[in-house]
Amino acid sequence: MTYLTRAALTAGFLFAAPALAQTAAPAPQAEAAAPAPITDAEVTMFAKAALASDAVSKDPAIPAADKAAKMTKAVTAAGLETARFNEIAKLAQTDAAVRDKVQAAIIAVRDGPQATAPTPAPTGSPAPAPSASPTPGQQ
Repeated sequence: MTYLTRAALTAGFLFAAPALAQTAAPAPQAEAAAPAPITDAEVTMFAKAALASDAVSKDPAIPAADKAAKMTKAVTAAGLETARFNEIAKLAQTDAAVRDKVQAAIIAVRDGPQATAPTPAPTGSPAPAPSASPTPGQQ
């Protein structure tokens, strides 16, 4: 995947965070200082939420006034609270390891199982050897 595609994916989900921050309840300062560790399940939920909210933000059929509410609904439908979504988005902006996990999850969710399926290994039976029959004229 090209760098530009990754950058577009990252930008898409990171731009969704400010719109969601407007609708989320303010978090207590103690939680903002030390976010909880991010689980693999949360990364997958974040990827689904980011793709869904990005689709909402880019949908010209949705009025601008309704986009924030629909993006929030997309995040919660993916299984995350908006505050947790925003925490993960903020962490992905500053932590390269989290950003890499999020990008990989977004690609896997977007492209489906074929994006993460390993290449099949050989079955173990060798290919048939060419026959040793003489060429015409050699006998």
